[in-house]
Amino acid sequence: MQLADEIRESLCGVVSNRTAHFASNLGVVELCLALHTVFDFREDRLIWDTGHQVYPHKLITGRFNQFPTIRQRGGLMGFPNPHESPYDLFMTGHAGASVSTVLGLKAADDLLGESHRKSVAVIGDGALPSGVVFEAMNNAAELKKDLLVILNDNKMGICPRVGGLAEYLNKARTAPFYNGLKRDVSNILKGLPVVGASAREALSQLKDAVKGLFHSGMLFEELGFKYIGPVDGHDLPSLKQYLQMVKDVSGPVLLHVFTQKGHGFRPACEDPVTFHAPPPFERDADNRILSIRKSSAKAYTASMSEAIYNAMQRDSKVAVLTAAMCEGNKLGKLRSDFPDRFFDTGICEGHTVAFAAGMAKSGMRPIVDIYSTFLQRSFDHIFQEVALQNLPVTFTLDRAGLAGADGPTHHGTFDIAYMRIFPNMVVMAPGDELDVAPMLDFAVTAPHPVSIRYPKANVESVKREVKPIELGRGEVIQWRDDGAIIAFGAMLPACVKAAERLEEQGLNVTVINARFAKPLDTDLLFRVLEESPWVITIEEHVLAGGFGSALLEAANANQIATSHVKCLALPDRFVEHGEREDLLADLGLDSAGLVSTALAMADRGTLVGDL
Repeated sequence: MQLADEIRESLCGVVSNRTAHFASNLGVVELCLALHTVFDFREDRLIWDTGHQVYPHKLITGRFNQFPTIRQRGGLMGFPNPHESPYDLFMTGHAGASVSTVLGLKAADDLLGESHRKSVAVIGDGALPSGVVFEAMNNAAELKKDLLVILNDNKMGICPRVGGLAEYLNKARTAPFYNGLKRDVSNILKGLPVVGASAREALSQLKDAVKGLFHSGMLFEELGFKYIGPVDGHDLPSLKQYLQMVKDVSGPVLLHVFTQKGHGFRPACEDPVTFHAPPPFERDADNRILSIRKSSAKAYTASMSEAIYNAMQRDSKVAVLTAAMCEGNKLGKLRSDFPDRFFDTGICEGHTVAFAAGMAKSGMRPIVDIYSTFLQRSFDHIFQEVALQNLPVTFTLDRAGLAGADGPTHHGTFDIAYMRIFPNMVVMAPGDELDVAPMLDFAVTAPHPVSIRYPKANVESVKREVKPIELGRGEVIQWRDDGAIIAFGAMLPACVKAAERLEEQGLNVTVINARFAKPLDTDLLFRVLEESPWVITIEEHVLAGGFGSALLEAANANQIATSHVKCLALPDRFVEHGEREDLLADLGLDSAGLVSTALAMADRGTLVGDL
């Protein structure tokens, strides 16, 4: 179909210029077109679970002219965004909530006299194992709401899917089509002559056996959904036919659709992991890849992965767990070299944390390696199974701070706050690359839970001799008399650069690498507060509950003055998408912003922090 080809060409055009979600979008082109043909989403409801496959949807809902701006600052967001279009109902950047939200939309529409509105959720097989999906399906079956869930089954998350549900869905690929609306087996059995109760019982057992043998939807049928499928997700006429068939069916329905991640672009079909969100590439007229632009710079993710690998080499009790982010967290070498101590749980963060707690209780030293924004999903398990039990689980939080073009659904801006509130939890952040391995080594030998956060950024290093990490001890980079800058986390190199620029202007300032947000190095930090005419704290995290707030709380408890303290942090709003360096500069959280703030404080003597 010409329109499908044009959409795929537009997708290729974007990825030739910047990193963007690619293979998943190629795989849903026909499904998107079929949905918008059969339903009227000016009135009907559509939720795309996870949301990174929403590019075709954006292209056909009035955003074609803006599409070249996607994932650029000021341009279209790479996920659904209600601020862009009424066709986007939720920002969906985390997996699993689509069935819950679309059920809520339908329940509200029915209560408000809008029952004519149809409700559709599109969820991928990678998101399906999320516990909230089954909570929602259980509730939907009880409410018997008219709800359509489309299972987009492409055998992939970012990496190949894992677990028992993956095996169940794999069997569906060889199973014949089943239409839960027609109940073919039931109709056949009802037409047979029945003699006596024993015959009825035998036929009932036969019916269940036949259904189990000849269709793959028993799990969903038992959950109360009418199951239809599997169907070809790239056969547009058939998709439209099936969607039309289920459009007005009463009760919850699950339509099982097979798609191919990367469909229509051969390199993405052959390597859907690399082409999930590839770096910019060049191609020829036959869509053969000519070159891929890869950065040679080392990132914090790679540095932490190396540190974990080395820890696993040294200590057979160290294991690593991740929630469907093996590729994103650069854990492939660990998976291949330590297969018995590598655990990919799928998109099940709460389970991952509780699983790690069980391992720690039995004497292992588990590392939970998950993005900061995704670890939020396991908040209660961090409290209940880890912190409350005081178990030695190490949390390595990738993408802490601003996650760049992925935007507010992926910015890891709340983890200091949600980690440091728990008793027994130690909260750390490396100031630069030289801190990464020593911090990880400290964490995997600590007798309590430890959180280490690091950004989606290339590593930098401040020249110095790095000593072994001690609990609750910061580091003096330089000690001067005119003021002080205290960095928590990877803002340290920017602080050193700012100090150098300030020295050129006659201001000699102290620079501190705090390292710990909990426990604080109060001996060092209180000395800074008492001896410096002004003090700036800086962190890539929201102000509320962050490092600066922790310092002010501790100072207040010890009756130490803080009127000369300025806390630089992220604002009390969701920060838009854009390149991390640009966003930090806009927010005054780079070396230039530090210099400007320091000069203002030096000129005015004191400046009350914006709290």
